[in-house]
Amino acid sequence: MTKHRIYTISFASVYPLYVAKAEKKGRAKAEVDEVIRWLTGYTQKELETHLKKQTDFETFFGEARLNPSRTLIKGTVCGVRVEDIEEPTMQEIRYLDKLIDELAKGKVMEKILRK
Repeated sequence: MTKHRIYTISFASVYPLYVAKAEKKGRAKAEVDEVIRWLTGYTQKELETHLKKQTDFETFFGEARLNPSRTLIKGTVCGVRVEDIEEPTMQEIRYLDKLIDELAKGKVMEKILRK
């Protein structure tokens, strides 16, 4: 089975799209970073290093210290329920997509971060 193309795309190439989506709805880049750090366990410095190194999605999530509370993320992204995705890396990518969607929709940070 061949890997999905998203796995080889650099996280840094998609990151500006996450930021633009959030900023278009009045949210800040810092909030996008907070959501990413919460999900991945990366520090801000580690996140910036991955962006600078053009780390691909598979490596970005493969090296992450994933938040155990991420399994509380429910709902659909692109018509697919994130909790039903069986491939682990794809599920992590979709978890992030869902969190960015919630941020852009104006959800309060405490609820986005499942506190």
